Order: sequence, then C-alpha cells, then structure tokens
Amino acid sequence: MAKVLIVDDSRTSRKILRNLLEEAGHEIVSEAVNGDEGYLKYKEFTPDVVTMDITMPVTDGIQALQLIKHTDKDACVVMITAAGQKEKMMQALKEGAAEFITKPFDKEEVIKVINEVTKNRE
Repeated sequence: MAKVLIVDDSRTSRKILRNLLEEAGHEIVSEAVNGDEGYLKYKEFTPDVVTMDITMPVTDGIQALQLIKHTDKDACVVMITAAGQKEKMMQALKEGAAEFITKPFDKEEVIKVINEVTKNRE
C-alpha cells in the first residue's frame, strides 16, 4: 500500500484521514500543519501520495503544491477542499494536482481516490 503524507492545519481532519487511510492499509509517514512544513516533509519522506488541504496559514495548499511539483514533477498530490472552493480547485488541477477530495470526508470516496492515484504509480 501507499506511503502517505497528510498536510492539513486541522488536527481533526488529520486524525480522520489517518484513521481512514490506515484502516485501508496505507502507511502514514508523517503529518504537517501548513504548506511550508508539508513541503519540507515531502522532501524528507518522499511519500507516494500527499493529501493537501487548500486553505491553511503560512503557506496555503496551492503554494505548497507548486513547491512540491517544482521539486518533483511526478509528485502525486491529492487536494482537500471544502465545498464552495471550485475556483481554487481548478487552479490546483492546473498546477498538477492528481485529484481532489471534499470535506466533510466520505470514507469510500477517500479510499477510492487514494487507491486510484496510487495504483497508477505502481
């Protein structure tokens, strides 16, 4: 299964994602609370996939996506978005996001998306 880095400023969101993904057999290699930390942890752990919240303090998810893609054009980043962020989602997809998941999380959707994007990388 996939090595996953979770980047989200919400402790609750990180915990929910960790539980869902570990239940599905994925390994959480690290967590980060903002885009800067997410970028540094990406370089440190080189995960198979990153879940990246869009709205975060310091460096938002789109800026962090750009940094990660600049470092590794093949990076697999799944964006996490709240309802009503269609414009930011479109920008993230243009910047190279692999897919997106909406909050509140639907267990089946999260697992399906992560399995799909990691299947393509094996």
